[in-house]
Amino acid sequence: MALLSTTAITKTFGTLNVLKGIDFTIEPGEVVAVIGPSGGGKSTFLRCLNLLEIPSSGHVVFDGEDLLNPNVDLNRLRSRMGMVFQQFNLFHNLTALRNVMLPQMNVLGKSKADAEAHAMELLEKVGMTHRAGAYPSQLSGGQKQRIAIARAVAMNPKLMLFDEPTSALDPEVVNDVLDVMTDLAQQGMTMIVVTHEMGFARKVADRVVFVDGGVIAADMPPEKFFADDNTHPRVREFLNKVL
Repeated sequence: MALLSTTAITKTFGTLNVLKGIDFTIEPGEVVAVIGPSGGGKSTFLRCLNLLEIPSSGHVVFDGEDLLNPNVDLNRLRSRMGMVFQQFNLFHNLTALRNVMLPQMNVLGKSKADAEAHAMELLEKVGMTHRAGAYPSQLSGGQKQRIAIARAVAMNPKLMLFDEPTSALDPEVVNDVLDVMTDLAQQGMTMIVVTHEMGFARKVADRVVFVDGGVIAADMPPEKFFADDNTHPRVREFLNKVL
């Protein structure tokens, strides 16, 4: 059974049709890279999966429940779906450690001691224990993003969503964040990653979903997607520009 599926998802902003009917599924443990041209609908699609953007029509079923059902406990389901943004979204008045602790205490009801212990474990995994007491203003972009990933993982999500997590980073720190994401994938985390990092999509993803013009134009394994003999004309055109 799919962990998440969408049926005929559309999204309009005024007269602009951004998503034009997207059917999508992801199985537990899968890593799906979502790539495509700017303005094609990638980030809007991702944000519709946890209703940060409300789809104009269609269905999003996560963990067996339709998120668009008015009777569903949306906050409970969202707590099982971690999200990492381009711009980190850390609490500026809290240290790195407190940023990872607070959601555990507020949402999961953990004690301060348990939340702190788990937060320190995760900071160690992302190589940030030495910056546990630092505030976001004292951290580099790559460090902030690793803290953001630790904060999302601290909620024990069933699914992680990444919205271009390296796009705001200096090139020299991109690999630090990609290494953390690769480790998560190897540990079996189910992940949907909107990304421009073709190397990550090629090496880590189980599937590459190509979103263009508000639709899924291609959905295939990376070895086929990036193959020199891929005959999909729009994919070929895109790859010729970015590789």
